[in-house]
Amino acid sequence: MALFVYTRHTADCSKRDDRFWKRCRCPKWIRGVVDGKTIRQTAHTRSWEKAEQLRKSMDDGGVPLPVAPLTIVQALADFLTDAEMRNLAPGTLSKLKTLRGQLEAWAKERGLRYLKELTVAELGVFRSSWQDAGLSRKIKQQRLSSFFLFAIRNGWLTENPVKKLSRILVRDTPTDYFPEAEFQAILAALDKYKPKAWIDSKHQAERLRVLTLLMRWSGLRIGDAVTLERTRLVGDSVLLYQQKTGTAVYVPLPPEVAEALRNVPASYNSSPRYFFWSGQGSVKSLVSNWQKRYQALFALAKLKKADGSLKRCYPHMFRDTFAVEMLLAGVPLEQVSILLGHKSVKITEKHYLPWVKARQEQLELSVRKAWNKPAA
Repeated sequence: MALFVYTRHTADCSKRDDRFWKRCRCPKWIRGVVDGKTIRQTAHTRSWEKAEQLRKSMDDGGVPLPVAPLTIVQALADFLTDAEMRNLAPGTLSKLKTLRGQLEAWAKERGLRYLKELTVAELGVFRSSWQDAGLSRKIKQQRLSSFFLFAIRNGWLTENPVKKLSRILVRDTPTDYFPEAEFQAILAALDKYKPKAWIDSKHQAERLRVLTLLMRWSGLRIGDAVTLERTRLVGDSVLLYQQKTGTAVYVPLPPEVAEALRNVPASYNSSPRYFFWSGQGSVKSLVSNWQKRYQALFALAKLKKADGSLKRCYPHMFRDTFAVEMLLAGVPLEQVSILLGHKSVKITEKHYLPWVKARQEQLELSVRKAWNKPAA
């Protein structure tokens, strides 16, 4: 099979369905067989003509045309293009783009241009510039490592310098949630919630109340809750998702919650398709707007920790409340994992292990048995 040139289009390219379109400025790649080995590599150019010159030289068995050292900017652009072609979640793509922007700006400030200049020492300096919290730094380092693994797969580098950086250790803390008294305090705070927005303020408190009840009793993430389609409420149960086997996973809602959801007040631009969304605009903006409303609500609730300090609250804690209360009631971890839609029960175990009632009871029983152990 002869070598051929193709285009790896960016997500916003109008010709992204035609990989042999020549006249866009998307990265050009070469694929085929050389000396019995299948190759797929970047041509390090956005010009079809230059990519064809390189292909012809390789196809004829000659020495490939000299290619300028790969720049950091080009490598990151190809990495993002690959991520987009893999249909990664919008949130993941957004974080990768943020990392690209930070790395490009830092490299420019340091006078670094080429990928090979990103040594372990330089990356250590880059990491020291991060202002994120511990877990965020750990995840950012993992994303940075994925970039260099991509570079290795494409033959740009032979080793991953991030692997030689010291690990970022993060101490796990038990997932926090809203016990019943705190949850009721949040609902009570809605009586004092007075939105300042002149648009859609009339029924905003009631819509916020229904959304809160939905997340608490379904375990849905806020993004999934605010984009919930009306067809997914079947009787008093919400369709959470379809498993890979095609099996639908439903969670029953308390009748009064299901009734409140069916009768949630409409906003000024409500869609007949959704409970809380008009169907217009980006989901990211929609979630951001609801998160701001929750910030105001939590400020009114003024929940406090045991030491009297204010408790930091987030909408995701309604999902955590759903999971923790299920586990405290003795529901098996495996079943809770299915309801949460986790890919593996290990993910559920990582976040909620301290709340597994059966395991805690077993630990207590073992301790009590040790008390009565006869002396040797």
